[in-house]
Amino acid sequence: MKKNMGSEDRIVRIMIAAIVVLLYFTSVITGTVAIILLIVSGIFILTSFVSFCPLYLPLGLNTLRRKK
Repeated sequence: MKKNMGSEDRIVRIMIAAIVVLLYFTSVITGTVAIILLIVSGIFILTSFVSFCPLYLPLGLNTLRRKK
């Protein structure tokens, strides 16, 4: 797995995941929507920690800045 996520991308994903978790525990979101959003949040956190997003490969995206 080659890293393909930059630090800004990782920070945004973690912030989105944290907001979803906060909304869930304050009962702002409930039911099936909450479960789906929590799963997506878990995926965001996992991909942020490994700095690799599998969806970026077929789309040809790379937010990682390489040093020259």
